Amino acid sequence: MIRIVLKSPHETGVELDYTITPHDIPLGRAWKTALLEILERGLHLEKNFCFMGFPKQTRGLHAMVSELNKHIKRINKSDLDYRIEEHFTPDSVWFDPKEYKFSRHQHYVKHNILNRLHNHFEILQGTVGNLSNYYYNASPKVKYSIRQLNNLCHEMETYILSLVKDALAPEWVRPSQITTFLNAPRLHLEDEYRAGFVTNGYDRVFGGVYMHWCQIGKTYFEVWRDEDAPMLTDTVCEAITDLKYYSGEFDIEWAKDVVYGGDHKWHNEDIDEFHQWMIDNGKDITDPRLSLGYLPLGQVDMLSSFGTTDPVQIWDMMSPLLNIYSIEVDGVPYYFDYTVDDEDYENVQMQALGLIP
Repeated sequence: MIRIVLKSPHETGVELDYTITPHDIPLGRAWKTALLEILERGLHLEKNFCFMGFPKQTRGLHAMVSELNKHIKRINKSDLDYRIEEHFTPDSVWFDPKEYKFSRHQHYVKHNILNRLHNHFEILQGTVGNLSNYYYNASPKVKYSIRQLNNLCHEMETYILSLVKDALAPEWVRPSQITTFLNAPRLHLEDEYRAGFVTNGYDRVFGGVYMHWCQIGKTYFEVWRDEDAPMLTDTVCEAITDLKYYSGEFDIEWAKDVVYGGDHKWHNEDIDEFHQWMIDNGKDITDPRLSLGYLPLGQVDMLSSFGTTDPVQIWDMMSPLLNIYSIEVDGVPYYFDYTVDDEDYENVQMQALGLIP
């Protein structure tokens, strides 16, 4: 069993905990072993990119864009000879749902500017196994800022989507948890671990624990969704990476179930359209090596942890406590007694990344 304790970053003694039961499958067992190695090595839990899409959180768009502009300014003033021209405000990254008629086809996220931001990150960072010269030549602080371009891009996108749903369809808010550690070891994703891509596909269930995508690059689904289903030319495919690795890191779905063949016609239509696009581009959608979907690892024990299975009640319980204090594996706890509000948090992260002594 795995037990996670959440603790308020502001109020002493306010805690909440929940337990995870790993699936009894090869990948579930391998993941638990990899997580235990991370915990025993005392790696840094990345708390500034952990709980995503909770609309009632205290950190909002103004804070996110302010932080992003700070990192852009640092990169632009560096010796890298690379300039990011975009300046970010809340209005530059989203359409306020109060001013637009709600439709599932309405893109409230302004993907064009966020795609440009993510492209800056990919150029400055490079890809798996092929870091860019920009990154090699960057100072420690600039390396850190390059990393934050990616984190803030995804944080803003998920937060915007949660605000839209909270305003227009609150039962469909889609919070999630991305539990990552700095310098986590990456392990080769064996063929036997890929079965979930076929059996699970893009299904996400409430409290489901899934393998974290621990490498740089877009998925086929992201390209289809965000770039209006382009033809898969060599240029487009350069940014797409099939999943090659796994780690002890993990994601948790804190939103209601969305599964193919269920009650949600829109999801069925999306998956059918996506699969047809893949087929039209000569891809075999049954090939697990294409990494189409999510790999299930385990399940949060909702009733025993929270006393309810009602998502809205659980979101309300969690929202003031979005800070992991400890992770316990088979009765042995490992503590993370720091918060993103600590004055030295950036330096602590840079030390954990090996960027400064």
